[in-house]
Amino acid sequence: MDRTDRSKQEPVEVICPKCRYIEIIYLPVDDLPCCPLCNTQMSISELLDEGKSY
Repeated sequence: MDRTDRSKQEPVEVICPKCRYIEIIYLPVDDLPCCPLCNTQMSISELLDEGKSY
């Protein structure tokens, strides 16, 4: 499997550094959103490309 192809959509977990709100978005389609609670720019927390189960 070629891991260098980043043109497809990939799930990414983003987190607000201020209030710790967590959301899952798909890159490269979505830009990094602002937090709906405190309007702070969110940052990438984890790349969800391994298929985890909790």
